[in-house]
Amino acid sequence: MKKVLITGARSGIISKVIDNIINDYELYLTVHTDSQVRAMKDKYKNYKNVTCMKLDITNEYDYRKIENIDIDIYIANAAIAESGSMIEMPVDRIRDNFETNVFSNFKVLQRVLQKMIKKGRGKVIIMGSLAGKIPMPFLGAYSGSKASLIKMTEALRFELLLLDSDIKVSLILPGLYDTGFNKLAMDKKYDFMDLDSFFEYQLDFIRTYDKFVLFFEQRSLSSIVNKICQAVSSDNPKFIYTAPFSQSLVARIVSLFW
Repeated sequence: MKKVLITGARSGIISKVIDNIINDYELYLTVHTDSQVRAMKDKYKNYKNVTCMKLDITNEYDYRKIENIDIDIYIANAAIAESGSMIEMPVDRIRDNFETNVFSNFKVLQRVLQKMIKKGRGKVIIMGSLAGKIPMPFLGAYSGSKASLIKMTEALRFELLLLDSDIKVSLILPGLYDTGFNKLAMDKKYDFMDLDSFFEYQLDFIRTYDKFVLFFEQRSLSSIVNKICQAVSSDNPKFIYTAPFSQSLVARIVSLFW
């Protein structure tokens, strides 16, 4: 069995991906906290080909846990989302968003890639977001981090073309899906905007806007799960996979006029 390392493997879209590939790969599933590890171990206790471990990608001490794994496929899924006006959002929150979604993701990716390059083959699948293509008000920190991740992955792809190795790179760009992630992210801005904000008199409108955006969440995860599974199983995966189709189309149209 090929060995697959997944970060941020606790829930949401990636949990459905795991359900689809669990019988075909040796899986190393990593999560952020010890309590999450215990829950994961209980969930997959009947699978001898599944190893669950704590890997906080912002903590380089945790990286030692994956040093001796001969990884064939790496899925970089760990991410957080902060929200708030770019005018008044605490800079520490912006920094945290970039630290997790960009810098720490690439720290792990560099370690994995360097080992793949030495053996001449491998596959990396990086979870971006359509939010990195369409600027979204009050999600500037998250959108900015995903936009950076997209551009860095595009640069990585061209760099790998110069090396004599069979390493494939795929970028996954999901739209809005009903996993709880988007609502949790949007609600974070009210931690400080409810207390004191230039948008004091627009808060009711902003809450209505949040509900409007969440209305377009896809309830079924199958469209994006299928794309990720294609990237995992294909010998020649595409570079970019997007879903759902309707939101991907809107993103392309908006990009023409923005």
